[in-house]
Amino acid sequence: MKVAIIQMTSVLDYRVNLEKIESFLEEVSSKNIKAVFLPECFYSMSNGKGATPYLVEFENEHYRNIQNLAKKFKVSLIGGTAASLVDGIVINRAYNFSATGEDLGHYDKNHLFSCDFVRDGKRKKIDEGDVYTPGTESKLLDFSGVKIGLGVCFDLRYSEMSLEYRMKGAQVLTYSSAFTIPTGRAHWHTLLRSRAIENQCFVIASAQWGENNEVISTYGHSLIVDPWGEVLVDAKEGEGIFVQDLDLDKISEVRSQVIMGR
Repeated sequence: MKVAIIQMTSVLDYRVNLEKIESFLEEVSSKNIKAVFLPECFYSMSNGKGATPYLVEFENEHYRNIQNLAKKFKVSLIGGTAASLVDGIVINRAYNFSATGEDLGHYDKNHLFSCDFVRDGKRKKIDEGDVYTPGTESKLLDFSGVKIGLGVCFDLRYSEMSLEYRMKGAQVLTYSSAFTIPTGRAHWHTLLRSRAIENQCFVIASAQWGENNEVISTYGHSLIVDPWGEVLVDAKEGEGIFVQDLDLDKISEVRSQVIMGR
């Protein structure tokens, strides 16, 4: 299955972000890609002090903008999140659309990020709970016969969530992300490789990179990791789209070598 991950520096203005995504999709439009994985907050990135004014609601303008990306480029879009207004509360929602624009279902980020750290001599505190309400359910997506367990950023730290997906038959785990630079340097590669190794799944993690605004700077290094823990793609720093052909037979090969307890 040929997939692509997008690494980008999303800003508040959704129009800037959409234009950037379109340019990336045009770049690989002839490569027969099955699915493109987008990062967290790809549609509009606020400064974390409040919600973006460009909230997605079912079938509103912003919902249609995301859906139309899939339809225009005839490619499925998986895992990327956008701040969404649902029953009067704001949720960090991962949207999934088929190449024809069919809504494949969504996942609402369960575990919200909170940190207090010093950067450039200044103390910064980020608490997603100030903006978002957490989701309460997991989501295993059945995509063209491949089962994908959906997660977002801080969910990566909850190994029990990925194990639940594995026990339900997941072959791929995805974590759209906007990891901060300090936590990214310390933990990003280790956590993603761990989730791949312990669950014997491919792990796909599209990430934000760069200075998104005056408050938030993100680590980048979007990764694709195979079930043995080998890093197939590391986007490192900068923006771009990265294509990888996943050999799904690798999953059964690894699982036959290392048999998990029942």
